[in-house]
Amino acid sequence: MAEVLYVYANPKPLEASFTLRLAKAFFDEYKKHHPDDKIVSLDLYKEEIPFVDEGIMKAWGMIPSSGELTADEKSKLSRLYELTDQFIRADKVVIAAPMWNFSYPPMLKTYIDTILVAGKTFKYTETGPIGLLKDKPVLHIQARGGIYSEGPMKSMEHAESYLKDVMNFIGIKNFRTVFCEGVAIDPAKGEDIFNEAAKQVVEIAKNF
Repeated sequence: MAEVLYVYANPKPLEASFTLRLAKAFFDEYKKHHPDDKIVSLDLYKEEIPFVDEGIMKAWGMIPSSGELTADEKSKLSRLYELTDQFIRADKVVIAAPMWNFSYPPMLKTYIDTILVAGKTFKYTETGPIGLLKDKPVLHIQARGGIYSEGPMKSMEHAESYLKDVMNFIGIKNFRTVFCEGVAIDPAKGEDIFNEAAKQVVEIAKNF
């Protein structure tokens, strides 16, 4: 039995989100082919995701000297490491988030800061940083209002490229993205674009 971590960041309801609907299509198919797997969902807009703030930075700075942390610092650091360990433990990961302003909703960036942790998912060496995680499949699902995979807006795409760099940095090479883009250019074609992307996620789900 594998554990699949499903991380999603969209405050919209399911029916109003192309991204979440794509993720649902994926998991509906996935469950047919992997009925014994455990799926753990993490809604970044409803769960407690600690920001890397002054308290976290202070706590990290005091760890080497075994300094005394406040109750608030201990709580924040404990939750952050809980999320780090959850990501490390997962056998497979699905991340669903729309493109907002060329990148992600802010809660996904906050979450990414909980999995980029020196000593846990990567370490610094004399020859540069190296990832500490074993490779595992990570699927990124994203809807985009415009066209960013090609054309004049391609250089403004900072979502898929950023997340791929993050995964590679911590040792994960088995990364792929399914996106439906251009859904806001001509809303009348939105469902057709979605249906084509849904075919892709359904195929991936069979052997993910």
